[in-house]
Amino acid sequence: MSDVMSYLFETNAIRFCEENKPFWYTSGKIGPYFINTHFVYGSEKEATELLSFIDDCLSDKLTLPKKVFDKTLIQYNNNEIYKNIIDTMKSFINENINVDEIDYVSGGERRDWFFSNIIAHLLGKPHITIFKDLSTVVSDSNFENTEIITSLAGKKVLHVADLITVASSYIRAWIPAINALGSKICWSCVVVDRMQGGKDKIEAEGVKSFSLVQVDTALFKKALNLKIINKSQFDMLKGFFENPDETMRQFLIEHPEFLENSLNSDEKTKKRAQLLIDGNLYNLN
Repeated sequence: MSDVMSYLFETNAIRFCEENKPFWYTSGKIGPYFINTHFVYGSEKEATELLSFIDDCLSDKLTLPKKVFDKTLIQYNNNEIYKNIIDTMKSFINENINVDEIDYVSGGERRDWFFSNIIAHLLGKPHITIFKDLSTVVSDSNFENTEIITSLAGKKVLHVADLITVASSYIRAWIPAINALGSKICWSCVVVDRMQGGKDKIEAEGVKSFSLVQVDTALFKKALNLKIINKSQFDMLKGFFENPDETMRQFLIEHPEFLENSLNSDEKTKKRAQLLIDGNLYNLN
């Protein structure tokens, strides 16, 4: 999957922080890398435009799947990076899952739809579009017909997504939504597994988990060899992978100015820094 890794770097889907300048995450924690898997749609600009387009379509759940599919199909036929990612995922699914056993492909609001509907089309399977409110609509593999279906008893589903971290979306929304139809997600295939326990969580729910790329030391070594990062950045990434909280705790102890500067930064950064302090997220008190 080295091509997929290269595309993640090329599109800035994986960004590594500058030395001694970790990223702020929404949770109030910090870390040395950031992942926007949907950038492999071609570029950050094109991915952002598709997200905006999806937002504009959300008001009509029955017309949304075809509108999004049509956009992604045009991109698939015209963008080499996106086409190669999708083709790699399709081949990977064919090699690892008995496709004859798959009744439906599903994808959840919103970033899963960058990948799930095209994969459903290429596999010749109908697609279940899952919304954040757990409602669902079902489209044929060409997205010509979309309808609300309340029961798909006994059907086996492959869920296709951009990313898995701690699997909160799976546990909160995607698995319950499919269960409510009387079906079961039997397999999950994602572009990137952040290796933060999500795979174990969904496998405990009976879902077989697959990913094209794992964020681990091997990926960091590739970035080091390509001179995308230096040795100091690599050491922080390796430490973060092995023990994220302790690595970031030590960083904050050794660089007290980082937190101080963040509290005097822009509103978003200040808010996240305050979350870290108020929640004592790294046991610094």
